Amino acid sequence: MDVELLEIRQHMGQFPPFDGLSDELLDAIAEQVEVSYFKTDSDILTLNDTLNELCYIRSGAVEVYRRQGELYNRLGEGDIFGHFSLLRNHKVRFPAKAIEDTLIYFIPDAVFQRLCEEDDDFADFVELERPRLETAAEQQKKSNDMMVTRIRKLVTRYPVMVESTTSVQQAAKQISDAQASAVLVINEGSDNPRYSFQDSEGKTWQMCGILTDSDFRTRVVAEGLSPTTAIGDVISERLITIQSDATVYEAMLTMLRSNVHHLPVLYRQRPVGVVHLSDIIRYETHSGLYLVSNIFNQSSAQGLAKLAPDVRAAFVRMVQEGANSQMVGSALSTIGRSFTRRLLELAEDTLGPPPVPYCYMVNGSMARNEQSIVTDQDNALILSDDFVPEEHDEYFHALAAFVSDGLAACGYTYCKGDVMAINRQWRQPLSVWKRYFHDWMANPTPEKLLHSSIFFDLDSIYGEDLFVETLQDLIAQTAPKSPLFLAAMARNALNRTPPLGFFRTFVMEKDGKHNNSINLKRRGTAPMVDLIRVHALACGSKAQNSFQRLDDISKTQLLATGVSDKLNYAFEFLCMSRIRHQMIDLQEEREPDNNIEPENVEDSERHTLKDAFQVLSNAQKFLKFRYPVPTQRQGR
Repeated sequence: MDVELLEIRQHMGQFPPFDGLSDELLDAIAEQVEVSYFKTDSDILTLNDTLNELCYIRSGAVEVYRRQGELYNRLGEGDIFGHFSLLRNHKVRFPAKAIEDTLIYFIPDAVFQRLCEEDDDFADFVELERPRLETAAEQQKKSNDMMVTRIRKLVTRYPVMVESTTSVQQAAKQISDAQASAVLVINEGSDNPRYSFQDSEGKTWQMCGILTDSDFRTRVVAEGLSPTTAIGDVISERLITIQSDATVYEAMLTMLRSNVHHLPVLYRQRPVGVVHLSDIIRYETHSGLYLVSNIFNQSSAQGLAKLAPDVRAAFVRMVQEGANSQMVGSALSTIGRSFTRRLLELAEDTLGPPPVPYCYMVNGSMARNEQSIVTDQDNALILSDDFVPEEHDEYFHALAAFVSDGLAACGYTYCKGDVMAINRQWRQPLSVWKRYFHDWMANPTPEKLLHSSIFFDLDSIYGEDLFVETLQDLIAQTAPKSPLFLAAMARNALNRTPPLGFFRTFVMEKDGKHNNSINLKRRGTAPMVDLIRVHALACGSKAQNSFQRLDDISKTQLLATGVSDKLNYAFEFLCMSRIRHQMIDLQEEREPDNNIEPENVEDSERHTLKDAFQVLSNAQKFLKFRYPVPTQRQGR
């Protein structure tokens, strides 16, 4: 193959849908492609003309129009057009014009048809009009099947089940005979519909607990209980389960977050098996499993700090093994939560039991389950309304300091904005937090909007979960009815814009430290999180994770059909670009950050990055029109 043909196949092989083709098919394209040059403002395809070639943009830029003359799409290097005509009647349905000097590769219809017949991914791409941004995001998701494999695949036998009146000795014998490691405890009746089921004979039962082999050691043998003790007297009231159609990944996270090793699997309400942590470990060897277990085995803050390098190692391994951004974000958030919970346990061991009930609340990326390896602390304390500052605050300040100092030693830096429970402002009774939230939504000043952007991503990590749930309910009920607040949040979400200059060029940072780079968090993921949050507030979503918020938004009429999907793909790609950059930093023994240099990014990724930024830019432009400033305040 001569140099010119080699250059053609190498260039096309960088971009979807050609990047997944075999060498043989790429050669067939390169050998038959025709090359044409179009000056700025010249027509490439004219409406209703006959078309017998697929068009591939080698360089330049093209605008594609609808029949009525409306702009349909703007395309650049590596994009294709004309495939709709080839798949239908070979008549141009979307005319196209060069908007700068453009070089086009024309691929004959016979070659195009061969590609569709011999490569399913190519056929899917052109038949479904899958943009490269969607394709890149989907490929990330497919690269690790923990996200799609159902947990029922790991269930190999029915669970051992006994009634609560069964003696612990008899239950232990049944476990031993079945070579199991746990027994499910059931009762007749249906007091709790969530765990009620019917057996094959139509009898109604209710699952009320689980007893594992380790429970037998700690609750029966160690306590010196009689072998005749009823098993119902020693089971824990805490029952963590999962549905059989949940994924292996969801099961893994449930175990890690709840710090359990056995997970009853339900088909609807009926138990169909019990999965042990070792089952998942055999299926998937992410070191995060071992790391979380190790965290809870530490007896001091110093011991926890020694695990910081393990977090980075786990992060690198997850990315290398094909985890997508949701998996990485959830796993790192779970690890961060585990550090925090263990520090709180150690703090209570040191300080004694709390004088009044409390909830340790996390905010920001940890609350959204979107944490990266570069992160700081955002936390607060919600205290019972029985809290008396003069009597109780010394304890809670000491507890907050113990946890924040411990987290800093573990690699979670102090918040530069002082959004931490050590700040008296963020260590308040529930009634005060309610006033905060009401005031922020009723009077959205710049400072209060900043607080809303931070604290309206919130989750409970330890203590009285109901305190945080109360605030989540308050937001979901009040925000959709507060047009002034939504309008202010929408405009606040426009403060950080994607780095796209005029005519599809990147705008680089010029801060002296990171010249000629792009901060992917400040200019990409953060503004995306901000605009998704606004729509989520408007539709009353209680979800915290951005992807789950998009799912809720897609069920409403807030956005046009397909826009939520585009935001999903763009957010996934931006997150993964940031994650991969941080992984490379760690591999090359640099301190990870959020800045990338576009010239060091492969051509295909650089172009997809532009696509993602363009989706963000379009979504921001829509934001201020979707949430206009009311002409006057409601109720005045």
